[in-house]
Amino acid sequence: MTKSSPGTDLLRSPTKTKSTGFNRQERRELGLEGLLPHRVTTLDEQAARALENMRRKSCDIEKYIFLSALQDRNETLFYHLICNEMDEIMPLIYTPTVGQACREFAHIFRRPRGLYITPDHKGRIREVLDNWPSADVNTIVVTDGQRILGLGDLGANGMGIPIGKLALYTACAGVEPGKCLPIMFDVGTNNEELRNDPMYLGYPGDRITGDEYFELFDELIDALQDRYPECLVQFEDFLTPNAYAILDRFKDKILCFNDDIQGTAAVTLAGLYSAASATGMDFKDMRVMFLGAGSAATGIGDLVVAAFERAGLTREQAYAQVQFVDMDGLLVRGRAGLMAHNEAYAVDSEPLEFEPALKAFKPHALIGATGAPGVFTESVVRQMAQFNEQPIVFALSNPTSKAECTAEDAYKWTDGKALFASGSPFDPVTWKGKTLKPGQGNNAYIFPGIGLGAIAGSLARLPQDLFLTAALSLANSVDKHHFETGTLYPPLKDIRAVSRQIAIDVALAGVQAGLNRDGANYSAEDMATRVDQMMYVPAY
Repeated sequence: MTKSSPGTDLLRSPTKTKSTGFNRQERRELGLEGLLPHRVTTLDEQAARALENMRRKSCDIEKYIFLSALQDRNETLFYHLICNEMDEIMPLIYTPTVGQACREFAHIFRRPRGLYITPDHKGRIREVLDNWPSADVNTIVVTDGQRILGLGDLGANGMGIPIGKLALYTACAGVEPGKCLPIMFDVGTNNEELRNDPMYLGYPGDRITGDEYFELFDELIDALQDRYPECLVQFEDFLTPNAYAILDRFKDKILCFNDDIQGTAAVTLAGLYSAASATGMDFKDMRVMFLGAGSAATGIGDLVVAAFERAGLTREQAYAQVQFVDMDGLLVRGRAGLMAHNEAYAVDSEPLEFEPALKAFKPHALIGATGAPGVFTESVVRQMAQFNEQPIVFALSNPTSKAECTAEDAYKWTDGKALFASGSPFDPVTWKGKTLKPGQGNNAYIFPGIGLGAIAGSLARLPQDLFLTAALSLANSVDKHHFETGTLYPPLKDIRAVSRQIAIDVALAGVQAGLNRDGANYSAEDMATRVDQMMYVPAY
């Protein structure tokens, strides 16, 4: 039998290898001589080679596969590359490419990453959790794959989401990669096409539901709390009823949040704060209309209402500034079948379809969270321009193919005056000689910083006020010169600095609220030092 040597084991370790970056002395001492080409290369040189090879790939999904393989081969190089090429690589490892990667997950599967929990593990989840090699995990992202982006039920293929989110935790906020754990809560799929796919890797059969579902999920959370009692748990891409049920079940018990409900809310609120500054409007005077009333939209609404109250409005006044329209029209009191999270937004009105409701309310900001491409029609956007000198139009559905309208259309239909943001990236648009840069309301501006802040502050919970803090912190990172090009968010290249400040602000706010487990009273300087010491830097 051929045995591997310590040197070859070291080269094959994604967390320990430097590849051709090992210097002469290291090669002698570590048994690497002869196992590497002669030349010693820097991390920057390796990144240049990797970037060149990635760019040779003919399509984004091939680039995604290349980057996944790089992560498996050399973790330091992978994160160094992302941090230095954020604009180019973030869309490849997350939205919009991650949507295609999830659709094809079973077909492009190379190497397992993360933990899969299925109904077969009932009664043994804590035992299964011991199979994860790290005893020191501080950040977990879990999904059940039922509502992946705007693509619906992708079952176990949804594992691409926790993997991608945790890569952003590390790249954008410096959370140590070895302390991250992606979890697929694989309880079946109702997607018949997937179940009939011979390549599909998930648990067979229809999804389990009801008590059976929640009993298994409770067992998972209990197991996580037992092994990793101070870990942050991020809930991701659950169907709306389950998303709210799970968040309500655990938000006051453990350190957790739902990114679709609370992360999306914070990044969108930050965009509204920026838009108010750009237009000279007092934020509390803003009227906001939502198209779509699922978990993402109502999560935004809840945080916007809280922000209005913080700005001085009564609760009744705050709710009056917000209206929701779904596929059945304006949410009105007495409508049959309203879900619990929608009831607070039902208004006293006759039933109205979308455009009549828009005309009646005359919102300053229109926010789409529908998963339905093109529903912000020319007529709709032109009406927004009639109501406002600078209409605020947020087309937030992911991936790009699901956006309610394109950046180009929003600018064209408003003569370049729209303040536009989207969930996935759009290229800059030249309109009448001026370059307009659409903002990306990407949750990556929020969740990594909140997570780092929760860890640095040793927080026990993440109440709503901390998401208001994060939104204000993000909005404060946008300079006035960004408004000249219609941009409401900072450039992606600055995201680590933005996440650092969000982490400091969130941790301090949590400490001031008495939420930190250690009971310490950190100063702003102390917390900044603590955050800096925790941030992983990809370097040899």
